[in-house]
Amino acid sequence: MSDFKFKENYNINDLVEIVKILRSENGCPWDKEQDHHSIRKDFLEETYEVLEAIDNDDTELLREELGDVLLQVVFHSQIETENNSFTFDDVADEVCKKLITRHPHVFGDLKVDNSEQVLKNWDNIKKKTKEQKTYKDTLESVPKVLPALMRSYKVSQRAERTGMSVIQASPLDILIDEKAQDIDKDIFMELIGNTLLSFVNFARKVGVDPEEALQKATDNYINQFGEVEEIIRLDGKEASSLSIDELDAIWQKVQKK
Repeated sequence: MSDFKFKENYNINDLVEIVKILRSENGCPWDKEQDHHSIRKDFLEETYEVLEAIDNDDTELLREELGDVLLQVVFHSQIETENNSFTFDDVADEVCKKLITRHPHVFGDLKVDNSEQVLKNWDNIKKKTKEQKTYKDTLESVPKVLPALMRSYKVSQRAERTGMSVIQASPLDILIDEKAQDIDKDIFMELIGNTLLSFVNFARKVGVDPEEALQKATDNYINQFGEVEEIIRLDGKEASSLSIDELDAIWQKVQKK
């Protein structure tokens, strides 16, 4: 393009302008045809490539792949700019405000002693800003499009921070005691990896998709969690005020329905 200025070094503003040009009337035929759905998988692929660069400690590749992810962000933002919905600046503005709001211990007067308190406070702020009225809402906000294992892990993390993690009790919890803390993490890594692999192999043999099975189990867990939370609320109590035995009794009651 005759009015495009070539530079030795470009910045984020240049990237936004380049994508705008590619999507313009005289731009690239392929770029003009794309929408959110047509390039959805590209976003996922680029993200995985970033993770691979991180795993390989390849900083040069990481720089390149982060650029590809940034391109995806700018591209999706440009589509919405054309729809008069929002711009890339709006995206940047919103995430900046989110970071400021969720870090009152940095940008405000709140005092915290450790990362655990930071995460718990983050959840409480997120619950308010997203108008999540129950802890179940916070569990349901974990995207269902995540791989089942990743989703179930994040759900259990959030459940633990509510003070109701006891309802996850299972025979496997016997592995997690004071003595277990002294065992090399690699031993647990191997044990858990082999156990998961054996379950996947078993699922294959009986004709069950383990991904689907875990997604359904996580959905069921969230629903039961919500029932436990509702019972506690109707009793006018807080989960943090109940003993492990009291929480377990409520959980057992819900499971028997």
